[in-house]
This record gives sequence, structure tokens and C-alpha cells, in this order.
Amino acid sequence: MNDEIRAREVRLVGAEGEQIGIKPFREALQMAIDLNMDLVNVAPTAKPPVCRIMDYGKFRYEQQKKEKEARKNQKIVDTKEVWFRANIDENDYQTKYRNVVKFLGEGDKVKCSVRFRGREITHASVGQKILDRLANEVADLCVMERVPKLEGRSMIMILAPKPS
Repeated sequence: MNDEIRAREVRLVGAEGEQIGIKPFREALQMAIDLNMDLVNVAPTAKPPVCRIMDYGKFRYEQQKKEKEARKNQKIVDTKEVWFRANIDENDYQTKYRNVVKFLGEGDKVKCSVRFRGREITHASVGQKILDRLANEVADLCVMERVPKLEGRSMIMILAPKPS
């Protein structure tokens, strides 16, 4: 910006975006000073470097305003976890199913896991059936990001809400 530019000649772009042409650096800087603006190097790697006449303070303010607005509008996706057991009762299953639906409705990912204790691990197909049933029941609300897979003593499946 301004005196920090180290080029002899620059391709100059005016304050309104019009092409002025290739000018010596001192002449371009003087044009910017006459307009009470800054000379900003927008493409330093080009031959010759491209510089633009602009109000740099106003430009930075508008950039920060756009970034702040973008941060305000973004949704941070959390991952919620719901645990099932291999011998889960129907009422407990329904409660956990409602939680999964609620989390997906809020736009969060859901990690569903079936925990196996003791010798239950020998019947991993029971856990697979529980997760398959859950996936079928919430198929209209979500996409399966990760299929049920046995990891250690748990079988894990990840569901993500459908993009709206």
C-alpha cells in the first residue's frame, strides 16, 4: 500500500474500476494522493503489478462488516450422541428415537452407538438390527454419513441432517 510498493511501473486501475494503463510508480502514487485516496497493490505477482486507487480504510471496514455478517449467519453443527444397548426395551428405544429426531431437527449430526457389555459382543447382529431399524425410521430426515460399523465394544453409525 502506498510507499510500501516496490515496483517501478504499475498497471493502474482507477477508483471507479476503469483501466488507466501502465504508469510509473511515482505518477500513480501522485494520482492517488491527488484524489485523497490510497494506492493498493491488488495483484503483486503480475507483470507489472496491478495497483488500484481506493479508500483503503473504507475497504477494510466493509470487508470486516461482511465477515461479521457471514459469521453471524453460519450454523455450527454439533455432534450429539445417543447410546443404545443390545437388549433395549421398546419404550427406551422410542425415547431415544425421539431424541434422534429432535437433534436432527435442530440441524445437528447424531452419532448412534450400541454398547455391548460382556458376552453381548458375540451377538453383534442384534446391535446391527437396532441401528438398521433406526436408520429406516429416520431415513426421510437424514442421510447416513457413516454406516454401522463395529469398533471395539461398540457399533457406531453417524447420521447427518438432510441439506435444506
